[in-house]
Order: sequence, then structure tokens, then C-alpha cells
Amino acid sequence: MKRLIFILVLLSLISCIKEKQTGADLVVGDTVPNFTVIMNDGTQVTGKEIRQGKACVVFFTTVCSDCKATLPHLQMIYDEYHSKGVQFALISREEGQESVSKYWEEQKFTMPYSAQIDRKVYELFAKTRVPRVYICKDGVIKAIFTDQPQNPDYDTIKAAIENL
Repeated sequence: MKRLIFILVLLSLISCIKEKQTGADLVVGDTVPNFTVIMNDGTQVTGKEIRQGKACVVFFTTVCSDCKATLPHLQMIYDEYHSKGVQFALISREEGQESVSKYWEEQKFTMPYSAQIDRKVYELFAKTRVPRVYICKDGVIKAIFTDQPQNPDYDTIKAAIENL
């Protein structure tokens, strides 16, 4: 039984990392790249839109334990700041519509998301790690959060948005 638990924990950690050393590696001060995604509600989000005002861009997978820990905090942030004009783009990394939709329904999330079966958009931002949370103003990345040193929580993300 202990061996099974160990294997399940190991697989969970690997699913969060699942790293390939490709793509960009944006840092604070960089400009949000050009991209276009279609959200589950049918709206389109582009890099151009993100470069106009305040935004929160998030990359995640629903099989990653760190993402699962961060997403509820993001839902609270979305609930508080979406109506205040903060643009949100939650984008899956290599995870299709069916599994993301099922997870969103189970968790009762209302945040729009874009299910991406590849890494094309992700690689414009990062080489490794999910979750990734980018807080941006006028297209400039002001803060980046990953699971290192720890998963970002509500207060951390809120403080970054409030500092915009």
C-alpha cells in the first residue's frame, strides 16, 4: 500500500513538471507576447488585449497538484477583480477541452479558460513549470508566480494586482 501511495505521489509531481526545455522564459519587465486563444465561453483573448490595462495570465493543468492548490485562489481573485476591469486568461498546458471542462464543473469554477492541447502559447511565456501566474499592466509583466518557492495564494496574487 505504501508503495502504491508513493507511486501516485510521484506521478502527480511528474505531471506538474512534465518539462521540456523549449520556449521563452519571460521575466518581470518583459512584454506579453502576441497570442490568440479562444476561451470556453467563445470569447477571444489576444496578447494585444492583454497589453491594454491590467491582466492576469495563468498556465495550468488539472492533473497537477500545485495547480489544483492555486486555482481556487484564482477563482476568488477572478470573482473580485474581473468586474473591476482586470482581464483574465487561464490557459491549459497540453490539456484538452474534455478534461478541463470536467474539472471546472467539479470545482464549480466560473473563470473562462482556454484548453490547449499543445504548448504553443505556453512556450511564448515559459520553458518550465506550472502553475504560472503572470500579473501584467499595459502589457508589461509586473509579477510572476510559480510553485517555487511555494504556490501563490489569494493574498499574494491580490497584493500583486493591487500594486499595479
